[in-house]
Amino acid sequence: MSEHLSRYDDTAGEASMNRERELAKAFVDLTDTYAPDFDPLRLFDRLVHACRTLLDVDAVAVMIADARGTLRTMAATEDGAAFVELMQMQTGRGPCMDCYRTGRGAAIADIRAESERWPELAEAMAEAGYRSLRTVPVRLHERVLGALTLLTTRTGDLTGADVHLAQALADSAALGLMHWSAEPRRDDVVTRVQGAMAAKTLLEIAKGIIAAHHRVPMSTAGRLLADYADRHRVSLIMTAQALVEHDMEPADICEGAVDV
Repeated sequence: MSEHLSRYDDTAGEASMNRERELAKAFVDLTDTYAPDFDPLRLFDRLVHACRTLLDVDAVAVMIADARGTLRTMAATEDGAAFVELMQMQTGRGPCMDCYRTGRGAAIADIRAESERWPELAEAMAEAGYRSLRTVPVRLHERVLGALTLLTTRTGDLTGADVHLAQALADSAALGLMHWSAEPRRDDVVTRVQGAMAAKTLLEIAKGIIAAHHRVPMSTAGRLLADYADRHRVSLIMTAQALVEHDMEPADICEGAVDV
């Protein structure tokens, strides 16, 4: 009996240490602005994947507001058509927009209960396989930049600990964005957000170039670009810019890739 308890304690202790390492890595990745491959595209991608790894959720997306106050998806853990459509629905209204406007997170424990309030959202979530949603503001001190969306395939809300962790990760990402050095002479929030938006637009153009050249889906093109940047330890923005400005050939992106 004592031997069994000892093994249980060892397993529990190891799991706790692994989680502590994952937590530490997540916060370092979100704030290490001196890393050679750091850019806002990487920042938001790391945020959503850290949330999916560390929280009891099935999918995550982060949306940031542009100068007109319209939300735009900057990164997501899923790239399926149903999920993309689900996010597009919330660019001007919905729980994500409410979170951005009020600066307060909220939970939808069962989307079916909100079918009268948000019929299109309820239908889109059901089609994508999600039952509940939690929003968390992405904020820099008291200024709200956007919203983090956490989805699960079951009903119910996240635990209080998970909500607090999601908020801490979102706040760290906002702080990392402000320390991003693309505009070293400007440190205002608007400049940083506009820079991130421009980078996202550049990436979408580059993905289109790769998709057309290699005849692959946009999601595959995005992974090829990210893999290239990882292999060469360069920023994703620099890679996308080189493609768009014809300083790099689309064929170069697949050199050294495992598969296309």
